[in-house]
Amino acid sequence: MPEYKAPLRDMRFVLNEVFEADKLWSSLAGLEGAVDMETAEAILDECGKIASQVLAPINRDGDEHSSTWKDGEVTAAPGFKDAYKTYVEAGLNGLGGHPDFGGMGMPKTLVAQVEEMVQGANMAFGLAPMLTAGACLSLNAHGSQELKEKYLPNMYSGEWSGAMDLTEPHAGTDLGIIRTKAVPNADGSYDVSGTKIFITWGDHDMADNIIHLVLAKLPDAPAGPKGISLFLVPKFIVNDDGSLGERNPVTCGSIEHKMGIKGSATCVMNFDGAKGWLVGEENKGLACMFTMMNYERLGVGIQGLGISENSYQNAVAYALDRTQSRAPTGAVAKEKEADPIIVHPDVRRMLMTMRSFNEGGRAFSTYVATWLDKSKFSDNEEERKHAETMVALLTPVAKAFMSDVGLECTIAGQQVFGGHGFVREWGQEQHVRDIRITQIYEGTNGIQALDLMGRKIAGTNGAFFRVFEQDINDFIASQADNEAAAEFIEPLKAALENLNDLTQWVIDSAQSNPNEIGAASLEYLHVFGYTAFAYMWAKMAVVALPKTSDDFYRAKVATARFYTKRILPRYIGLTAAVKGGADPLFELDQDLFETA
Repeated sequence: MPEYKAPLRDMRFVLNEVFEADKLWSSLAGLEGAVDMETAEAILDECGKIASQVLAPINRDGDEHSSTWKDGEVTAAPGFKDAYKTYVEAGLNGLGGHPDFGGMGMPKTLVAQVEEMVQGANMAFGLAPMLTAGACLSLNAHGSQELKEKYLPNMYSGEWSGAMDLTEPHAGTDLGIIRTKAVPNADGSYDVSGTKIFITWGDHDMADNIIHLVLAKLPDAPAGPKGISLFLVPKFIVNDDGSLGERNPVTCGSIEHKMGIKGSATCVMNFDGAKGWLVGEENKGLACMFTMMNYERLGVGIQGLGISENSYQNAVAYALDRTQSRAPTGAVAKEKEADPIIVHPDVRRMLMTMRSFNEGGRAFSTYVATWLDKSKFSDNEEERKHAETMVALLTPVAKAFMSDVGLECTIAGQQVFGGHGFVREWGQEQHVRDIRITQIYEGTNGIQALDLMGRKIAGTNGAFFRVFEQDINDFIASQADNEAAAEFIEPLKAALENLNDLTQWVIDSAQSNPNEIGAASLEYLHVFGYTAFAYMWAKMAVVALPKTSDDFYRAKVATARFYTKRILPRYIGLTAAVKGGADPLFELDQDLFETA
């Protein structure tokens, strides 16, 4: 049976040594007195225990038996309700929530580590608290004081959960064409009617109430995205005294039968004149929803990281135990009839690829989280605006690149197992199926790439990129006298120069051919991702190099070398592909796509 162990040692390395989180937290006025390293350690330890001892053991059960639907009601997968109770009683549900309403007010740099453990242990379960946290974030930022006081405390405590209701049968990414309507009532409420699909944990029996944040249009709303409003629609009406009243006419019509994350309920939700309350301003619903998107999209990247880490741990255990053939250099385990497969170069290649992406991803997700913390908690307007620019630029990279390489890693983990990787009881094929959704939801990775290339790069004429470029250049300059680190700094410098050149090439090419942005976007995002991870590995190597007498740091430097020499050069081929231009995508007439 597959097992999961929280990677606490590496998390502490990233938090304490690479990003010096205690200094960051103490420098942000909005975090004053909220967290210290002792508190952070206690939270990480507690979550690590829950992830490995409570969530991971029920991951396969959720996949085998899944959530069930009957007569409009959803029952969570076996063990999930008890696990949810354990999770919320530990106080983890409101970890990043506003303290005024019962949240703990912890920084994203810490919350990101907790999210990785939960998602890595059991992603189907982890989606429930993730979506509640996102709903709370949007409600706290845009809801009225009355709504916040009425709903947030019970959502932070986990007594109630949250769901995001965006997609409709005919409208995915193009939310401007949604048909769900909200009709105002005299008492200030609205009657919400329509159908939403792909609503993760839209219904279940783990919490007493489910608070839906629903995108809908008012009767006189402008056409397109500018006519969307956001509404809070509870499963049960909440009375003035806080108790639960009558059932709201919001029901689950069915649940999807999915490729993966089967333990979670993906619902079709029907709103039949359900009572709702406006969140934020009329026709400004997308702005309210996007408040949570940066957090959720980073969270999706972290899901990719978490599952990849789980796959890696089990692949290593298998490779150390499974014997097959002899090492190319001669017998290693001479007392056995064959050597463990970890001696073989191709197995090493797969394991090292997984390791380098996982540890690089952990650093990168924490790096993005530092900018989220600065944008949220800093009292310095210039620092806050700078951080907001970095968040806007890096979020699509975090979501898309980390989920793309996460899938690559879980496939590698499955491959390490050989035929056993195709068999359910070993767990690796579930990881491949579960992680696949991360490339699709919260905006497909193609949409993320288009957002990066179109809005953040070309849309700012490269200004956002130059902020990121300066951050890396400042780091490179700080290591000018560090000869030991040159083997990591020089390749980083070359990769950054290439990314700078490629950025300008796409901007210039798009002036004469608008298709160049879309044609370049995915490969460009990957070039960006490989460069960003090279930056993370250089930062980690600088910390680890003076300490290689310790096994942990020696392994860190070895992995940094593998990434720099064997993974980073991928950007060269991707750059050539981008410069191949948009024309080859459109040379084939669309009628010929159907030709046998």
